[in-house]
Amino acid sequence: MNVYLTLSPRNPALIGLAALLLLGVFAWLFVTGRVFTGGGAAKVRRSVSLAVKSLWLHKLRSFLSVLGIIIGTSAVISLMAFGEGSMQDALADIKRQGATNIIVRSVKPPDDSATAGRSFVTTYGLTNKDLGRFETFGAAISRTVPIRVQPTEARYLERMSIARVIATVPGYADVNQLEMARGRFIVESDDKEVKNICVLGSEIADKLFPTEDPLNNSVLLRSMKFTVVGVVKERMPTGGSGGSQAAEEYNKDIYVPLKTSVARFGGIIFTRSSGSRSAEKVEISQVTLTVDAEVDSAEGRLKVQAVGDEIKRILEKDHYKRDTAVTVPLDRLEEAERAQKRFTNLLVLIASISLVVGGIGIMNIMLATVTERTREIGIRRALGAKRRDITLQFLVEAVVQTTVGGLCGVILGLGMVFTVPVVWNWIAGSPLPAVVHVPSIFLSLFVSVGVGVLFGWYPAQRAARLDPIEALRHD
Repeated sequence: MNVYLTLSPRNPALIGLAALLLLGVFAWLFVTGRVFTGGGAAKVRRSVSLAVKSLWLHKLRSFLSVLGIIIGTSAVISLMAFGEGSMQDALADIKRQGATNIIVRSVKPPDDSATAGRSFVTTYGLTNKDLGRFETFGAAISRTVPIRVQPTEARYLERMSIARVIATVPGYADVNQLEMARGRFIVESDDKEVKNICVLGSEIADKLFPTEDPLNNSVLLRSMKFTVVGVVKERMPTGGSGGSQAAEEYNKDIYVPLKTSVARFGGIIFTRSSGSRSAEKVEISQVTLTVDAEVDSAEGRLKVQAVGDEIKRILEKDHYKRDTAVTVPLDRLEEAERAQKRFTNLLVLIASISLVVGGIGIMNIMLATVTERTREIGIRRALGAKRRDITLQFLVEAVVQTTVGGLCGVILGLGMVFTVPVVWNWIAGSPLPAVVHVPSIFLSLFVSVGVGVLFGWYPAQRAARLDPIEALRHD
């Protein structure tokens, strides 16, 4: 269950709940006469007391009248929580790629089919010369992580699995936030000494070694032995972004040192397709460049954008076939942040409709109450009550109803935030992220009180305008 609510003194959710508790304590002290004992406050207190008694005398009717407010308030809180959770999950997926990273990939041009038919080999993508060009950025680039991707068969004894061999450098684990379940990842000495070592993804390790310890055993890659030195923890794959970025299935990968790949598999990777004599040559499959900037600052974001634009310019100048693609996760992050704001506003608008519908129900009940209590209004007017007293009485009743309904809706909404993900995970087998959105709690309560004032004003005014003599004659 992904419900993000940590008990930290600075946690906004904890602060919001504490504020609600203090508000409830203050309301209880006011109603019981412990605070604000002046004349005006005493009149409001009596009106609140009469409103609560009136609601208590007609429990079912009162419940049905505030049911719309309860549903609307809980809908605002729960929808905002689930929407916020889903958006934060999407933003986290983008941030896992590194918001200050620039990802450059080799992409096969669509017009290479004719060339491949003549030469049987298609050459495209990033080269070692491109890596040299990237070094001209100097201190602006804090880390460069190239990889070469090659699908191949991995064997151990009689067990075999198709895997994706990732030839890379030690920084790959940091860039992609890989954690080790056992052993270690590639280190500098492995690459310098061209060692035949490998690190297995969690799924490949389970397939090749279902009952054995993979560490220090040898896996055959293209008939060459590679000693297993580590196993990566299971990691959620990243989603692709159109043609600019492919989905990464980390659990099915095998990692080897970059120089070892060049020495054992050759300087150029050949990938043959079944039923075809053509082959593809790709020196570098992908390069991840980390810009030395802070993503939380406007200056840092501008720096990332500037470096990304310069890389695109260099590649467009040297690669006339357009066989590379540049992805800047920061662009996706900013677009996702804008989408989150639009999505949040839409959720508030949709959920607020329920509160308006609940307010109409409150007005309907209050108008019926005015007709039902016409004689009571006449008696009060005959005993000296002024029009503003009658207005205050019915207005306070409407506000009390919506406030009680709003508080019940908050409790119900928070209950849904914590229980629905558990039920969803049990039924669907997949997590449902939810984040307690504190502003939605106060917003829904404020709107609930506002609905009481808005839809209670007309019935209160209608009650105050009744003629006392006619009201006394009413049966």
